[in-house]
Amino acid sequence: FTSGHSGLGKSTLVNTLFKSQVSRRSAGWARDEKIPKTVEIKAVSHVIEEGGVKMKLTVVDTPGFGDQINNDNCWEPISKYINEQYEKFLKEEVNITRKKRIPDTRVHCCLYFISPTGHSLRQLDTEFMKRLSHSVNIIPVIAKADTLTIEERQEFKQRVRKELEMSGIEFYPQKEFDDDMEDKSDNDKIREAMPFAVVGSDKEYQVNGKRVLGRKTAWGIVEVENPNHCEFAQLRDFLIRSHLQDLKEVTHNIHYETYRAKRLNENGGLHPISSAETQETVLPPLITESTKETNELSLIFLCPVEV
Repeated sequence: FTSGHSGLGKSTLVNTLFKSQVSRRSAGWARDEKIPKTVEIKAVSHVIEEGGVKMKLTVVDTPGFGDQINNDNCWEPISKYINEQYEKFLKEEVNITRKKRIPDTRVHCCLYFISPTGHSLRQLDTEFMKRLSHSVNIIPVIAKADTLTIEERQEFKQRVRKELEMSGIEFYPQKEFDDDMEDKSDNDKIREAMPFAVVGSDKEYQVNGKRVLGRKTAWGIVEVENPNHCEFAQLRDFLIRSHLQDLKEVTHNIHYETYRAKRLNENGGLHPISSAETQETVLPPLITESTKETNELSLIFLCPVEV
């Protein structure tokens, strides 16, 4: 799931991240056509191949949610979408004749795009992330990072981390879910590198005899996958290699279970959906495609306003 202002390059970054026209694939957009502005919450599923392994990716693209004059409660449609996926899963789970594999549309991760202002987070950013952090894994990302110098980028990262901490916003990987000291040590390094400073491009250029994805500037090519230029490669590795399974487990065991417990308490127990009368009100959690070792990932991409 991606989120943030429009104009921060969400759709371009999604396509760069997975090396295919994922976010507009179903609409049949050609590579050389301009990607249209996102105007509604829309999920697109696509099978990609990573290191010889096929993976089903669902990208939920969102409109720039801070584009309106009045941005009060502008996070509500996105929060509603996330909860609707939990509700859909819960209804299947309590069904007496439930499917062997429940279709899983739950959102595993929200990439939140931050404007590369170099100053501080906007109030809208902190409010939005605070509202969503209790229901989805938030990964903050600095968009169009090539507009900042290396020094500006590092200072901005530190400022953003400090502001998130002061606002009580926990981004993924959350400290409280570290399994052991080794896990904590690995995750501490990742947390210290966040928010990832990225550059997206679906254009290729020739650099030292190789075709690379990049952005052409007056002083040269910004190479998207070059770790000396930006942290795109680190973000990609983090999402679909090192933390793919953990993102799904935290979604199922923490965020979904929190929603499930709340719903069951509200209703005094959700009754199983069946024509027959039964004493059983809640069936135990089952192994799903999302909790097993399967290569599936559902992302939301969020951005606030035009920059």
